[in-house]
Amino acid sequence: MSQKTISSFSSPRFHEGDKTEDCSHILVSPVLKRRDRDAFLRLPFRIFNGDPAWIPPILIERKGHCSRRNPFFSHAIGESWIAWRSGVPVGRISAHIDHLYLERYGDDTGFFGMIEAVDDPAVFHALFAHAEKWLLDHGMRKVLGPFNYSINQECGLLVEGFGIPPSIMMGHCPPYYPLRVEELGYSKAKDLLAYRIQANFPAPSFLSSLQARYADRIRMRTLDNRLFFKDLQIIRDIYNDAWSGNWGFVPFTEEEFRELGSAMRFLVPPDYVRIAEVDGEPAAMMVLFPNLNEAIRDLNGRLFPLGWLKLLWRLKVCGLQSGRVPLMGVRRRFQSSMLGAALSFMMITSIQASGLKRGIKEVEMSWILEDNPGMIKIIESIGGTCYKRYRIYEKVMAN
Repeated sequence: MSQKTISSFSSPRFHEGDKTEDCSHILVSPVLKRRDRDAFLRLPFRIFNGDPAWIPPILIERKGHCSRRNPFFSHAIGESWIAWRSGVPVGRISAHIDHLYLERYGDDTGFFGMIEAVDDPAVFHALFAHAEKWLLDHGMRKVLGPFNYSINQECGLLVEGFGIPPSIMMGHCPPYYPLRVEELGYSKAKDLLAYRIQANFPAPSFLSSLQARYADRIRMRTLDNRLFFKDLQIIRDIYNDAWSGNWGFVPFTEEEFRELGSAMRFLVPPDYVRIAEVDGEPAAMMVLFPNLNEAIRDLNGRLFPLGWLKLLWRLKVCGLQSGRVPLMGVRRRFQSSMLGAALSFMMITSIQASGLKRGIKEVEMSWILEDNPGMIKIIESIGGTCYKRYRIYEKVMAN
């Protein structure tokens, strides 16, 4: 975004040590300089101080995510702001416009995200006023969020399950966040569900008959590290096809999925990936991520000087006891069929064996759209319970 566009939101900003502070005012300024970026990234450490369920993110990872190097910004524009009171940061927000979304839906919808703030209605009001004005100035008439930054990344505001630490790539917030957002005229657009499953769940009684029925058609395999990028492309292709009819879907670009693949290569053992073939053609996929939040909880956001050694030890030697399934999909032509159900159950039980072998005791399957009865039925049939709920909010903005 041009400097001219950014500076249109400039307002006075005071930092600790400045001589002229306005203690009665909330001042909102765009993130332009390094110290702004640092304040933006470190604000959650102030907001969540003392919250036992919060997991401090790795700052170097967050820095990359919030930079223009994030491949999301190859098809999107956006801006970020910080709210200050008496030189102290008290809130942050981002607003963005995704051109892939607009090409697909054409409904003049923009997005907010990265929302963090102290429990003060005035702070939330000031932040959302800036985000909404920016969206209106860029021709948007409706806003959805939170998205950090895409529906394919972290999204939704936690509305149930506040006392339990989040799994990898899932959000957390205090109970007052939904209240403050709703006070500003936002209402529910869609809920996203997180299910918790004990890894030693018994296989459903009907699974053996399903497997026997399709044994000559379905082949299950793990990720082939020798053909890593080819398999990565297969997984992306299946995901984009499987999810293409879902609410709010925006396809993963090749660049975005390559970035996710870099994390997979470091974090995910090959046997935590399943690609299912039907009659020799890739038809379904599933990926289990070890729950990195287990390993980083006490690092306070830092990998240096010794944090990276602790992380590697916990990942490669100690192992982790929980995981999350962020990617799962069955090609659309097989969905709502017995063959599709067989693919889902066979992938789940196949990865179950790998997880148990590596000491996984609990798995989160998330997120699941609240109006996806087929997947909900499959998860609940193996003992899954919904333990967290995330909400996407919407608002039609006044001109």
